[in-house]
Amino acid sequence: MTLSNAITVAVVVWAVPRCWPHVGALVGVRARDARRPDYMVTTRSGELLTSASLRGKVVLVNVWATWCPPCRAEMPALQQLADAYAAEGMVLLGLSVDRGSAGEVDAFLAERGITYPVAIVDDQVIAAFGGVRGYPTSFLVDRQGVVQHTVMGPVAPLTLRPAIRRLLADSTVAEGVR
Repeated sequence: MTLSNAITVAVVVWAVPRCWPHVGALVGVRARDARRPDYMVTTRSGELLTSASLRGKVVLVNVWATWCPPCRAEMPALQQLADAYAAEGMVLLGLSVDRGSAGEVDAFLAERGITYPVAIVDDQVIAAFGGVRGYPTSFLVDRQGVVQHTVMGPVAPLTLRPAIRRLLADSTVAEGVR
């Protein structure tokens, strides 16, 4: 095996697991484990959101941190998604894992014009989603509260928009039937 072949194999081995969730969301391949996270968070504006209170909505949960460059880069796209689909029943929920002051997170959000709900959470909330291996990580949850797609790395609106539209249109699916 030549050096260039070895490098190509290494790049493919590294890229495929990171790209597959985006491709799966684009073409409609759903998550294998039908996880139904149970969580309760208080947003920076003081609103209590729970998995039960969000049933009936499609929820895009984004786990991020202020110190994470890819998280910073994806925030404008997330705000666009939140704005584009709010009227149709989608909620974008940001879960910050920052351990600094809440004021720093609030200033960060204000600086970027982020208006979707954001909560600062601990490991217990993240564990409800099955944990994360890196930041950012996003979970697309259907109206019944079941995680349908998990994407590690910056959100690609091109791949998530079709998945969001499918879940928004899927209002008649019986609970637990997939």
